[in-house]
Amino acid sequence: MPATCKPPLVSITIIKYPKQYIFFALLAMAIHRLPLLVNRGIYFWKLLGCGKGGGFSRQPDWRQWAVLTSGDQIDFSKISHEQLLKKLYGNFIAGWYRFFRCGVSTILLEPVSGHGCWDGKQPFGSLAPGAVPVAPVAVLTRATIRAGKIKRFWEHMDEVSHQLHRVPGLISSLSIGEIPFLKQATFSIWNSSEDMHAFAYGTVRHINVVQKTREEKWYTEELFVRFKVLVEYRSVL
Repeated sequence: MPATCKPPLVSITIIKYPKQYIFFALLAMAIHRLPLLVNRGIYFWKLLGCGKGGGFSRQPDWRQWAVLTSGDQIDFSKISHEQLLKKLYGNFIAGWYRFFRCGVSTILLEPVSGHGCWDGKQPFGSLAPGAVPVAPVAVLTRATIRAGKIKRFWEHMDEVSHQLHRVPGLISSLSIGEIPFLKQATFSIWNSSEDMHAFAYGTVRHINVVQKTREEKWYTEELFVRFKVLVEYRSVL
Protein backbone atom coordinates (compact mmCIF):
# COMPACT_ATOMS: atom_id res chain seq x y z
CA MET A 1 0.00 0.00 0.00
CA PRO A 2 1.40 3.45 -0.87
CA ALA A 3 2.76 5.51 2.00
CA THR A 4 0.16 8.16 2.86
CA CYS A 5 -1.14 10.02 5.87
CA LYS A 6 -4.72 9.29 4.81
CA PRO A 7 -6.34 5.98 5.73
CA PRO A 8 -7.48 3.85 2.80
CA LEU A 9 -11.11 3.69 1.78
CA VAL A 10 -12.36 0.20 2.57
CA SER A 11 -15.45 -1.19 0.87
CA ILE A 12 -17.38 -4.37 1.39
CA THR A 13 -20.09 -5.17 -1.14
CA ILE A 14 -22.56 -8.00 -0.56
CA ILE A 15 -24.17 -9.42 -3.69
CA LYS A 16 -27.35 -11.52 -3.69
CA TYR A 17 -28.01 -13.33 -6.97
CA PRO A 18 -31.43 -14.56 -8.11
CA LYS A 19 -31.63 -18.31 -7.64
CA GLN A 20 -31.53 -19.07 -11.37
CA TYR A 21 -28.16 -17.31 -11.71
CA ILE A 22 -26.14 -19.24 -9.12
CA PHE A 23 -23.87 -20.61 -11.87
CA PHE A 24 -22.95 -17.04 -12.87
CA ALA A 25 -22.27 -16.18 -9.23
CA LEU A 26 -19.68 -18.96 -9.17
CA LEU A 27 -18.30 -17.83 -12.52
CA ALA A 28 -17.86 -14.29 -11.20
CA MET A 29 -15.45 -15.58 -8.56
CA ALA A 30 -13.08 -16.45 -11.40
CA ILE A 31 -13.54 -13.74 -14.01
CA HIS A 32 -13.88 -10.74 -11.66
CA ARG A 33 -10.31 -11.28 -10.52
CA LEU A 34 -8.86 -9.65 -13.63
CA PRO A 35 -10.65 -6.26 -13.43
CA LEU A 36 -9.78 -6.04 -9.73
CA LEU A 37 -6.17 -7.03 -10.38
CA VAL A 38 -5.63 -4.26 -12.96
CA ASN A 39 -7.52 -1.58 -10.98
CA ARG A 40 -4.83 0.92 -9.96
CA GLY A 41 -7.02 2.48 -7.30
CA ILE A 42 -7.17 -0.75 -5.30
CA TYR A 43 -4.27 -1.89 -3.09
CA PHE A 44 -5.89 -5.05 -1.74
CA TRP A 45 -8.95 -7.06 -2.74
CA LYS A 46 -10.69 -10.32 -1.95
CA LEU A 47 -13.59 -12.12 -3.62
CA LEU A 48 -15.42 -13.96 -0.87
CA GLY A 49 -18.08 -16.57 -0.38
CA CYS A 50 -20.74 -16.16 2.30
CA GLY A 51 -22.03 -18.58 4.87
CA LYS A 52 -25.52 -18.98 6.23
CA GLY A 53 -25.93 -17.27 9.56
CA GLY A 54 -23.92 -14.37 10.88
CA GLY A 55 -20.93 -15.93 12.63
CA PHE A 56 -18.33 -18.39 11.36
CA SER A 57 -20.40 -20.79 9.26
CA ARG A 58 -19.68 -24.11 7.56
CA GLN A 59 -22.86 -23.92 5.45
CA PRO A 60 -22.35 -21.91 2.22
CA ASP A 61 -24.97 -19.55 0.87
CA TRP A 62 -24.70 -20.15 -2.88
CA ARG A 63 -26.72 -17.05 -3.72
CA GLN A 64 -24.77 -14.56 -1.61
CA TRP A 65 -21.20 -13.42 -2.24
CA ALA A 66 -18.98 -10.50 -1.27
CA VAL A 67 -16.08 -8.39 -2.47
CA LEU A 68 -13.79 -6.50 -0.10
CA THR A 69 -11.31 -3.84 -1.21
CA SER A 70 -8.89 -1.38 0.32
CA GLY A 71 -7.79 1.50 -1.89
CA ASP A 72 -7.67 5.17 -2.77
CA GLN A 73 -10.11 7.64 -1.31
CA ILE A 74 -12.90 8.65 -3.71
CA ASP A 75 -15.62 11.29 -3.59
CA PHE A 76 -18.78 9.31 -2.91
CA SER A 77 -21.04 12.27 -2.15
CA LYS A 78 -24.07 12.84 -4.37
CA ILE A 79 -23.69 9.70 -6.47
CA SER A 80 -25.95 6.70 -6.94
CA HIS A 81 -25.09 3.21 -5.77
CA GLU A 82 -24.39 2.06 -9.34
CA GLN A 83 -22.07 5.03 -9.93
CA LEU A 84 -20.25 4.14 -6.72
CA LEU A 85 -19.79 0.54 -7.88
CA LYS A 86 -18.31 1.79 -11.15
CA LYS A 87 -15.88 4.03 -9.25
CA LEU A 88 -14.88 1.24 -6.90
CA TYR A 89 -14.73 -1.82 -9.15
CA GLY A 90 -15.04 -0.59 -12.74
CA ASN A 91 -17.76 -0.73 -15.39
CA PHE A 92 -17.51 -4.46 -16.06
CA ILE A 93 -18.27 -5.61 -12.50
CA ALA A 94 -20.96 -2.96 -11.96
CA GLY A 95 -22.57 -3.94 -15.27
CA TRP A 96 -22.43 -7.62 -14.31
CA TYR A 97 -24.46 -6.98 -11.15
CA ARG A 98 -27.03 -5.01 -13.16
CA PHE A 99 -27.30 -7.63 -15.93
CA PHE A 100 -28.04 -10.42 -13.44
CA ARG A 101 -30.44 -8.24 -11.41
CA CYS A 102 -28.52 -8.69 -8.18
CA GLY A 103 -29.47 -7.24 -4.85
CA VAL A 104 -26.40 -5.28 -3.78
CA SER A 105 -25.35 -3.67 -0.49
CA THR A 106 -22.15 -1.65 -0.17
CA ILE A 107 -20.65 -0.34 3.06
CA LEU A 108 -17.81 2.18 2.96
CA LEU A 109 -15.47 2.09 5.94
CA GLU A 110 -12.50 3.86 7.48
CA PRO A 111 -10.07 1.61 9.41
CA VAL A 112 -9.40 2.93 12.91
CA SER A 113 -7.61 0.27 14.95
CA GLY A 114 -6.54 -3.34 14.78
CA HIS A 115 -3.77 -5.89 14.62
CA GLY A 116 -2.67 -8.88 12.58
CA CYS A 117 -2.19 -9.67 8.89
CA TRP A 118 -4.03 -11.03 5.88
CA ASP A 119 -1.86 -13.13 3.56
CA GLY A 120 1.18 -11.58 5.21
CA LYS A 121 0.00 -8.03 4.47
CA GLN A 122 -1.50 -5.15 6.42
CA PRO A 123 -4.21 -4.25 3.90
CA PHE A 124 -5.72 -1.46 5.98
CA GLY A 125 -2.49 0.35 6.80
CA SER A 126 -0.55 0.59 10.04
CA LEU A 127 -3.19 0.75 12.76
CA ALA A 128 -3.03 1.66 16.43
CA PRO A 129 -4.25 -1.30 18.50
CA GLY A 130 -6.53 0.55 20.92
CA ALA A 131 -8.16 3.47 19.08
CA VAL A 132 -11.97 3.47 19.30
CA PRO A 133 -14.14 4.50 16.33
CA VAL A 134 -17.32 6.52 16.73
CA ALA A 135 -20.58 4.58 16.72
CA PRO A 136 -21.71 2.54 14.93
CA VAL A 137 -18.66 0.28 14.94
CA ALA A 138 -17.82 -2.27 12.25
CA VAL A 139 -15.53 -5.19 13.08
CA LEU A 140 -13.70 -7.63 10.82
CA THR A 141 -12.34 -10.81 12.40
CA ARG A 142 -10.42 -13.12 10.09
CA ALA A 143 -8.26 -16.24 10.52
CA THR A 144 -6.42 -18.95 8.60
CA ILE A 145 -7.04 -22.20 10.46
CA ARG A 146 -4.34 -24.85 10.73
CA ALA A 147 -5.33 -27.99 8.83
CA GLY A 148 -4.77 -30.10 11.94
CA LYS A 149 -7.02 -27.85 14.05
CA ILE A 150 -10.09 -27.68 11.79
CA LYS A 151 -12.09 -30.17 13.86
CA ARG A 152 -11.31 -28.37 17.14
CA PHE A 153 -12.17 -25.00 15.62
CA TRP A 154 -15.58 -26.00 14.32
CA GLU A 155 -16.46 -27.90 17.50
CA HIS A 156 -16.42 -24.58 19.34
CA MET A 157 -17.44 -22.03 16.72
CA ASP A 158 -21.02 -23.24 16.30
CA GLU A 159 -21.82 -22.36 19.92
CA VAL A 160 -20.23 -18.91 19.69
CA SER A 161 -21.98 -18.15 16.39
CA HIS A 162 -25.39 -19.08 17.80
CA GLN A 163 -24.77 -16.90 20.85
CA LEU A 164 -23.72 -13.94 18.69
CA HIS A 165 -27.26 -13.41 17.41
CA ARG A 166 -28.66 -13.11 20.93
CA VAL A 167 -26.35 -10.42 22.28
CA PRO A 168 -27.60 -6.84 22.68
CA GLY A 169 -26.11 -4.14 20.51
CA LEU A 170 -25.47 -6.23 17.40
CA ILE A 171 -26.91 -4.56 14.29
CA SER A 172 -25.86 -7.12 11.69
CA SER A 173 -23.26 -9.81 11.03
CA LEU A 174 -22.00 -11.67 7.98
CA SER A 175 -20.03 -14.88 7.59
CA ILE A 176 -17.45 -14.60 4.78
CA GLY A 177 -14.47 -16.63 3.65
CA GLU A 178 -11.93 -17.40 0.94
CA ILE A 179 -11.54 -21.17 1.36
CA PRO A 180 -14.27 -23.27 3.01
CA PHE A 181 -13.34 -24.43 6.53
CA LEU A 182 -9.77 -23.03 6.32
CA LYS A 183 -9.89 -19.25 5.68
CA GLN A 184 -12.84 -17.77 7.52
CA ALA A 185 -14.00 -14.33 8.62
CA THR A 186 -16.91 -12.48 10.17
CA PHE A 187 -17.95 -8.90 9.52
CA SER A 188 -20.25 -7.32 12.08
CA ILE A 189 -21.70 -3.91 12.90
CA TRP A 190 -22.45 -2.85 16.48
CA ASN A 191 -24.32 0.02 18.09
CA SER A 192 -21.19 0.93 20.06
CA SER A 193 -17.71 -0.21 21.05
CA GLU A 194 -19.10 -0.96 24.51
CA ASP A 195 -21.59 -3.46 23.08
CA MET A 196 -18.86 -5.15 21.05
CA HIS A 197 -16.56 -5.35 24.08
CA ALA A 198 -19.36 -6.76 26.22
CA PHE A 199 -19.68 -9.69 23.81
CA ALA A 200 -15.95 -10.20 23.25
CA TYR A 201 -14.82 -9.92 26.87
CA GLY A 202 -17.98 -10.52 28.87
CA THR A 203 -19.27 -13.73 27.30
CA VAL A 204 -17.88 -16.85 28.95
CA ARG A 205 -18.07 -19.06 25.86
CA HIS A 206 -16.34 -16.49 23.69
CA ILE A 207 -13.59 -15.92 26.27
CA ASN A 208 -13.00 -19.67 26.56
CA VAL A 209 -12.72 -20.05 22.79
CA VAL A 210 -10.24 -17.17 22.54
CA GLN A 211 -8.11 -18.81 25.24
CA LYS A 212 -8.17 -22.13 23.37
CA THR A 213 -7.06 -20.47 20.13
CA ARG A 214 -3.95 -19.21 21.93
CA GLU A 215 -3.20 -22.32 23.96
CA GLU A 216 -3.76 -24.80 21.11
CA LYS A 217 -2.51 -22.52 18.30
CA TRP A 218 -5.48 -22.98 16.00
CA TYR A 219 -4.44 -20.25 13.54
CA THR A 220 -1.46 -19.69 11.28
CA GLU A 221 -2.59 -16.09 10.78
CA GLU A 222 -5.28 -13.81 12.15
CA LEU A 223 -6.58 -10.27 11.78
CA PHE A 224 -8.84 -8.05 13.87
CA VAL A 225 -9.85 -4.56 12.69
CA ARG A 226 -12.33 -1.95 13.89
CA PHE A 227 -13.81 0.50 11.38
CA LYS A 228 -15.77 3.71 11.33
CA VAL A 229 -18.88 3.27 9.15
CA LEU A 230 -18.95 6.06 6.57
CA VAL A 231 -22.04 5.25 4.50
CA GLU A 232 -24.18 2.30 3.41
CA TYR A 233 -25.92 1.78 0.07
CA ARG A 234 -28.60 -0.80 -0.78
CA SER A 235 -30.26 -1.40 -4.13
CA VAL A 236 -31.48 -3.93 -6.68
CA LEU A 237 -29.62 -3.11 -9.88
